[in-house]
Amino acid sequence: MNTYNIIIIGGGAAGFFAAINIAEQNPNLKIAILERGKEGLQKVKISGGGRCNVTHAEFTPSELVQNYPRGEKELLGPFHQFMTGDTVEWFENRGVALKTEEDGRMFPVSNTSQSIIDCFLNEAEKHQINVLYNHSVQSIKNKNNNWQLASNQGEFYAEKLLIATGSNPKIWKLLEDLNHTVVQPVPSLFTFNINDKRIKNIPGVVAKDIEVKVVDSNLESSGPLLITHVGMSAPSILKLSAFGALELAKRHYKFSIEINFIKQSFEEALDHLKTLKQELNKKTIFKFSPFDLPKRLWQQLVLASGITEATTWADLNKNQLESLASQLTKAVFNVDGKSTFKEEFVTAGGIDLKEINFKTFESKLHKNLYFAGEILNIDAITGGFNFQNAWTGAYIAAKSMSK
Repeated sequence: MNTYNIIIIGGGAAGFFAAINIAEQNPNLKIAILERGKEGLQKVKISGGGRCNVTHAEFTPSELVQNYPRGEKELLGPFHQFMTGDTVEWFENRGVALKTEEDGRMFPVSNTSQSIIDCFLNEAEKHQINVLYNHSVQSIKNKNNNWQLASNQGEFYAEKLLIATGSNPKIWKLLEDLNHTVVQPVPSLFTFNINDKRIKNIPGVVAKDIEVKVVDSNLESSGPLLITHVGMSAPSILKLSAFGALELAKRHYKFSIEINFIKQSFEEALDHLKTLKQELNKKTIFKFSPFDLPKRLWQQLVLASGITEATTWADLNKNQLESLASQLTKAVFNVDGKSTFKEEFVTAGGIDLKEINFKTFESKLHKNLYFAGEILNIDAITGGFNFQNAWTGAYIAAKSMSK
């Protein structure tokens, strides 16, 4: 019989973070992590292109929560207990210094996720946390407020149980058997597949600051835009995908977006173009962009406006001016499908937040059952926010479980 004070299901970021914090707060507790894979921390390994985007340099709870399409209201209190500054201090106290990049993302100074993995594994060994790999949990039963688990490698018993398995349909099903409600998952962070002549031959082009909205909806976003070989990506698109996860799933990922490439109104752009027609009359339009736009993107928008490569500003007629102003401020692209963002797969969905006590991250239905990370119906835009949710939930759960 394998008996522990605390068992954690899931050997990922939240699982290890919780286990280490529990062990530090109460060294007398016997702790085990059950991980279904042959090694843990795989999401940590691939995060941020293999550098691990640990958190984001946002230090005000009310501002930080705005990056969570699901969980904004619930995380406000927890972020007052443990948030970005605490995360930075936690890792630095264990020998992992973090740095902030221009866009606010925070990474290990080493520029490799292995620093985070090594930190977790070393701390787990130091605190004698039993990490059991290739242990797939088959059943979870509550017996007199204690927990009985069956795995493919035997039975386990624990006084307290933390589930930190991320988006795991099999575990969600076991939790439904315990009367928890699971909000069905849909993809949250994804890029848009777009087959359009205007962007077909310019993959790699970045427009620094655009506005984009989903036609016939209230969904809108802004920020950098990246043209890819299959469509569009970068923060403006990823933010739209996160906040629009449920709506875009309902549309089966077939919808139209409208892009304002220069963040001016149609009328402002038209007036600007008319001024340029006077000032640059003998110059050809195609050769350079008078706006802060990449040259190759400008050229595609010019061609899409029915303007040839040889046309000068003086030759522009009224229809061409209006067409170009339209392409610059309200260009419509048809989205047909989605692609996973890099190797990071984030979902909207999970345990219904109404069933969680966010002062402790304990289940409201079962005593001594806790949750942390993406097992809950919480997700964020890209930039280190999903990890911050994991650290915060795991820390608060650990604090409660170690008592």
